[in-house]
Amino acid sequence: MKYTAHINVMPLKELLDPQGKAVTNNLHNLGLGQVQDVRVGKHISLQIEAASEDEARQLTQDACKKLLANPVMEAFDFTLVAG
Repeated sequence: MKYTAHINVMPLKELLDPQGKAVTNNLHNLGLGQVQDVRVGKHISLQIEAASEDEARQLTQDACKKLLANPVMEAFDFTLVAG
């Protein structure tokens, strides 16, 4: 069965996010001072062929832990969509 994994990788909340800080500052310069905090991350979509949702979930987890996210600096979450 085919699955699509939608993965979000974000900097850990405890760490400074220089890209987010730059975006926040520039939004303020553009008159959008209501924006308080910006965190910049990445969104990744994977197409997965797996026998079950559990297998697809495990494959996604492994891909994130081994390659897509740096556990020292980033956290990840994901959703799976069948079809």
